[in-house]
Amino acid sequence: MNDTILNSRQKNILKLLKEKKELSRREITKRISLEKPASRITFIRDLNHLVELNLIKPIGKGRATAYVFKQTNSLLDYLDMDDYFELGPNARGAKACFDNQVFENLSGLYTGKEIVLWEKSAQEFKKRTIQLDKTIYKRELERFVIEFSWKSAQIEGNTYDLLETETLIKQKIEARGHSKEEAVMILNHKDAFDTILAQKESFKRLNFSDLTQLHRVLTKGLRVTSGIRSQPVRITGTLYEPMSSRHDLELATRQLIKHLNSTKFPPEKALIAACMVAYIQPFADGNKRTARMLSNAILLANGYFPLSYRDVDVNDYRKAMILFYEQNNLYHFKRMFLEQLQLAQENYFRV
Repeated sequence: MNDTILNSRQKNILKLLKEKKELSRREITKRISLEKPASRITFIRDLNHLVELNLIKPIGKGRATAYVFKQTNSLLDYLDMDDYFELGPNARGAKACFDNQVFENLSGLYTGKEIVLWEKSAQEFKKRTIQLDKTIYKRELERFVIEFSWKSAQIEGNTYDLLETETLIKQKIEARGHSKEEAVMILNHKDAFDTILAQKESFKRLNFSDLTQLHRVLTKGLRVTSGIRSQPVRITGTLYEPMSSRHDLELATRQLIKHLNSTKFPPEKALIAACMVAYIQPFADGNKRTARMLSNAILLANGYFPLSYRDVDVNDYRKAMILFYEQNNLYHFKRMFLEQLQLAQENYFRV
């Protein structure tokens, strides 16, 4: 789904429409051509692409067609990642503290077309799990767990490669040149995934202990304190500082669980879990790991493909997360989420 990446001309069109309430196709072409000349057909393609991405909206028909910036949810506004990270942390105008108002916008995160995409994928996932031979299904599940464990650990700085991860999970043989902690981190992912499979039904409606249990399994043997933290934490590369009060952290975490339980569409619930657990940072360490695992637990409990993040660029993941910390912007994280759905359909549990 790399078609969600905008070229420089499309970015300029979007900026222009953010500034102006409404512009005709001709006026857009005229203004943008001063900086980025292109043919009429190219501009039509650009505009159609932005409409397809739900970023702008056409008004009228034919030559009378005009376009407006489509404001749906401030969390989903397009924000150019490259431009944003050209600036250092001190120059980005970041939100430095947790913003509780983010809960007000955590709904309606998927378009109608995206909802259909998720629902079709759920039907496909159900069909594949029924048709696959049990032995092959088990092997496919193991393959998924290996790839998810490898990538999730890599995002956290783990240096095991994919084949070393496979050997570790299948044969319990640790790779040379790596620390014991790296092996433990990966094996903990396997154990946590076993937990969500064994307790699948409990993740349809969450409670506080579901989250803390996942965290405990993911961080066992890693000298990480269990339960809600009571001291401040800082995050590399950003001025954002999560809450430090244990009382406030627990309140925010319980508010998140309540919000998740009130969210009816499971993929939306999974997306919220993946970003909000990391944003709140309720634990001393292992927050993003717990967020990814909880998100997959929600998807599996409701009959959707789990996401492995296999081909996600680690730095892009971290940048998308920092954008959410600093600007409460979910555009790129959601894009990545949908790309991983596509990868899951194309690569896992195929008949």
